[in-house]
Amino acid sequence: MYKLILRPFFFLFPPEKAHHLVTGMFQFLMKIPGTKWATESLYKVEDKRLEKELFGLTFPNPVGLAAGFDKQASFYKEFSSLGFGFIEIGTITPKPQDGNPKPRMFRLPKDQGLINRMGFNNGGLEMARKNLQNRDKNFIIGGNIGKNKVTPNENAIDDYLECFRGLHDLVDYFVVNVSSPNTPGLRELQDKEPLLRILNALKEENTKIPTPRPILLKIAPDLTDSQLDDIVEIVAESKIDGIIATNTTISREGLLSSKELLAEAGGLSGKPVRKRSTEVIKYLHQKSNGSFPIIGVGGIHSAEDAIEKLNAGASLVQVYTGFIYEGPALVKKINEGISKLAN
Repeated sequence: MYKLILRPFFFLFPPEKAHHLVTGMFQFLMKIPGTKWATESLYKVEDKRLEKELFGLTFPNPVGLAAGFDKQASFYKEFSSLGFGFIEIGTITPKPQDGNPKPRMFRLPKDQGLINRMGFNNGGLEMARKNLQNRDKNFIIGGNIGKNKVTPNENAIDDYLECFRGLHDLVDYFVVNVSSPNTPGLRELQDKEPLLRILNALKEENTKIPTPRPILLKIAPDLTDSQLDDIVEIVAESKIDGIIATNTTISREGLLSSKELLAEAGGLSGKPVRKRSTEVIKYLHQKSNGSFPIIGVGGIHSAEDAIEKLNAGASLVQVYTGFIYEGPALVKKINEGISKLAN
């Protein structure tokens, strides 16, 4: 029904408007008595073999909703009913910011992808804290954190620390986002020296709290092999807990969409990034001898795509663009596909 009726309807609207329409409608429907039960009955896969112990956390299944969908922790409660094993909120910045001018998201149906240049639009740390109050502690929530656009790179540590301090009692793990292509200069923080400074500062802060939180790093798919070698060294030196591979790409190679669409600035997600994100996962896993966990994300539109990431070395996977193109049944299909392999 989703591909035949709902997706064509939602695709009549600009992507960002469609996003607000979908999330608003779903929140409304979930207030109707019985809807939550019916949704969970339809989409949740209960199978102990899907459980994954990672970072000291027990994930009920390995499929998560990637950051960027629920930017300010507005509807994670409702979407947790769709069978996800975890949801990552954000990217959260200390201060609220509007992000880049609209339009800033573009569908590429021929390529089953999206281009976005959202620019960390979110309501800021205080709004995220408010929205995370009284959350269900039995469902795993990750906090993806970044710096404000107006914060110079030399002061980026302050923004990451502020978000960490503000959210550490409300999320189960953290993701340091220095890989979005939509905040000017942000990817410069992926260089070894500035990145180590940020990660070491967060690790030190983590020792000061009663219950330390796992800290992960999200990286771009556009890194060279030598830069990926640096990432392996950075993980070893900083002793962070893992990597999320990968964010969106700035590449436009091999696409079928119009030149006008491909000329739009921003990060590309969806099927076009599947192959490269899997290559990055495999490279990191082999180069590190599997010494740290990897969450695989990028171009997962089927159970086969997710299993490909797991076989490359990922411990968990996340979906976003595939979720938009394939619908909520994607999560169930992935979990069922992984469950069959366990037979």
